[in-house]
Amino acid sequence: MSEKTMLYIVPTPIGNLEDITFRALRILKEVDFILAEDTRTTGKLLNHYGIEKKMIPHHQFNEHKTIENILTRIKTGFTCALVSDAGTPAISDPGFLLIRACIREKIEVECLPGPTAFVPALVNSGFASGHFVFEGFLPHKKGRHTRLSILANEERTLIFYESPHRLVKSLVQLSEYFGSDRFACVCRELTKIHEETIRGTLTELIAHFETKSVKGEIVIVVEGKNKKTPGGTLTVVGGDDGDGGDWNGQNNV
Repeated sequence: MSEKTMLYIVPTPIGNLEDITFRALRILKEVDFILAEDTRTTGKLLNHYGIEKKMIPHHQFNEHKTIENILTRIKTGFTCALVSDAGTPAISDPGFLLIRACIREKIEVECLPGPTAFVPALVNSGFASGHFVFEGFLPHKKGRHTRLSILANEERTLIFYESPHRLVKSLVQLSEYFGSDRFACVCRELTKIHEETIRGTLTELIAHFETKSVKGEIVIVVEGKNKKTPGGTLTVVGGDDGDGGDWNGQNNV
């Protein structure tokens, strides 16, 4: 146990296991226990770096029930690290409720810098990155129409997360609300062996993906309204037949 009560927010690689900081590894070794979105996934990372540490499941299905117990542990002197399956906790992943509860209870929270999928996707897109809107996952049903209607007039670059089986549907809806000639970029399997970046109009992207079986994590970046991107030819960088890689097994280490 430590004399200093603390919750550490520790980003983990989104694919390539080399994308973790020395500081993150040190914290994972030093804390008393780790809160993991999926202990099997986090276990692969810990095993890769020879870290043996007690893990407690903490995910969207149990976070409401586990927070009080976690707070009690930290208050009695245990240090804790919160990790998600990949990337930075609380960014379209569990973590917000625990962080807010710790702040309310005056428990110190320290967030380490590290991987998150939308930043490399934004930079890779070539769109204006000085000002942007991160939307994460759009509502699947209720509120989706309202949200897209509002975002249609947004002049800043827009960033969305999407699952493979909903990709084409989302591109079609973006085309309907934003215009078929709006430029966008789809980034898939970032930092993994089959990383792929596809740039073009929404119409071109729809045509490209309609005939493909797509797997892996996906980020969609859409240019803001009234922006003018020269050209119009679909460009594909990287990738292969669309097969996604396992988080730990398919990396570039």
